[in-house]
Amino acid sequence: MRDFVFHNPTTIIFGRNVLGQTGGQAASLGAKALLVSGRESLKKVGVHQIVRHSLDQAGIEVTEHAGVQPNPILSHVQQGIALAQKNRIEVVVALGGGSVIDSAKAIAAGALVGHDVWGFFKGKKSIKNALPVVAVSTVAGSGSETNNGMVLTNETTGQKIGIGNRHLFPKIAILDPTVTFSVPPSTTAFGAVDAFSHLLEFYLNREESFAPLQDHYSAGLMQTLMQACKTALTSPSDYQSRAELLWASSLALNGISTAGLGRVGFPFHLIEHSLSAMHDIPHGAGLAAILPGAMAYGARENPARQALFAVQVFGLAPTDQHLLAREGIGLFRQWLQTIAAPTSLADLGLSHKDIPALAENTRAQARLWRLSEYPPEIVEAILQECL
Repeated sequence: MRDFVFHNPTTIIFGRNVLGQTGGQAASLGAKALLVSGRESLKKVGVHQIVRHSLDQAGIEVTEHAGVQPNPILSHVQQGIALAQKNRIEVVVALGGGSVIDSAKAIAAGALVGHDVWGFFKGKKSIKNALPVVAVSTVAGSGSETNNGMVLTNETTGQKIGIGNRHLFPKIAILDPTVTFSVPPSTTAFGAVDAFSHLLEFYLNREESFAPLQDHYSAGLMQTLMQACKTALTSPSDYQSRAELLWASSLALNGISTAGLGRVGFPFHLIEHSLSAMHDIPHGAGLAAILPGAMAYGARENPARQALFAVQVFGLAPTDQHLLAREGIGLFRQWLQTIAAPTSLADLGLSHKDIPALAENTRAQARLWRLSEYPPEIVEAILQECL
């Protein structure tokens, strides 16, 4: 295990009927709130009304900024920043899934500077402060409610970029599994894939080869996500499965799974960011489509980690590493199929002709993430495996 520093300052409030605490928690951080949300779905099920009432009861002056879309876009964040600055916002409340929380983080950082927020994503400007964020998560998957990352798409340039900074941790995360009962089946499935991929990235792509504690931690969470997702799809109002999905998603990307692993890579997300930026595909669907092929590509040169994945996650008996790697990938593909997730680029309607542009689009993100081992020609070879 390598040396590490673990820092996660987010206070987590988890359980049934905790939405009503939003106002009191936000009031401890500021008297003027920007309420960032998605489209109309949360109003239809009454969640938005509960949170808004809680904020009003706490005496908070609320400015609404709705309309965040999946794969959140720069222009909408810029509008939110303008609202925050005009109304002298003191706290940003994010009500929604990862897209909403990421948008809220970008607004919180952008509201305190005079330059375009995209400068952070280009690596030209550094985040030195941000407004406090209260994340009320309504979808299990991204883990953005308890981490310091955010992802945004520049719809003008076609780039989808993810960055991290210590000032982006939400101050408070409010997690009520009952809110996720109404999440559509596809969103439930894609969220589980997203959380699974966060664990898989670091399980397969890291500097430290010997870290049994982290291996068992990640493998256990991957098993939990697979089983809980199946149960939630069969019984959408099953509290225990929804609770496990929500908590496992937070644990998958809050810093624990990478502790002690040394330098880690995020190549699957590098590739998927281009996929969803250029074709507006749900993030989890894009990951599902590329993971089996990307894993097969990696297993040819380094079958050991893939073999361990098959043993620890699927319980296969140790045998030839190459055989184990293939069998593990096959079982993973079967799970994706059982939850109605795509397992190839062809499932998304893409073909060979789409690959060169997708590969080239990864260049900027690879530079920011220092993934020099994934130039466009390597990414193109990986994508060929994903057809």
